[in-house]
Amino acid sequence: MRTLPGNTGRFVRFARGRAVGAWRVAVVTLLWAVMSAPAPASGHENWVRVDTQAATLSVMRGEEVIASFPDIAIGRGGASRERQAGDKRTPLGEFRVVKVKEPSQFRRFFIIDYPNEARAGLALRRGEIDEVTYRAIRTAVRAGRLPPQNTPLGGNLGIHGLGGGDPGIHEAFNWTQGCVALTNEQVDRLTQLIRVGTRVVID
Repeated sequence: MRTLPGNTGRFVRFARGRAVGAWRVAVVTLLWAVMSAPAPASGHENWVRVDTQAATLSVMRGEEVIASFPDIAIGRGGASRERQAGDKRTPLGEFRVVKVKEPSQFRRFFIIDYPNEARAGLALRRGEIDEVTYRAIRTAVRAGRLPPQNTPLGGNLGIHGLGGGDPGIHEAFNWTQGCVALTNEQVDRLTQLIRVGTRVVID
């Protein structure tokens, strides 16, 4: 076997060490990304689809509708992917139920993880929030916790019932501050079908 002159052999060993080190960093980074990402919903798990145009909330299992609730109400300002604090719009996107407030003034309140990472990323790019706020939102969402609720993007959103509200107003208007509202009977039924961690898609 031919020997390498001078320091060439030492350089080869150094280069190999750097390559192994870089490979280890890449593997650790990949594992961290996999562990940090939210687990996809199983085809056997229920998830919620809110159709803001049809004013319908459906509980799905895979692509099968297992329960449907018509005549829902959304925010007074309509629906948008660019919701901000105080605009009374319902946020479009994909969320998770992170908490169930029961009892509530709205009978039951399924709180979702708004603002989600997608909305926070858009807000960061537009200068609506700073990097610290973005990271706080991202960390909370990836950990399955409620993200900060006092940012310029707003918060305190989810799915709830009427409580002592007027059913006539519910039937006639979109009346909420940005939440999705059902009747008390509907939200009682929903309680049997979803839980903390359930995926909620609003479109």
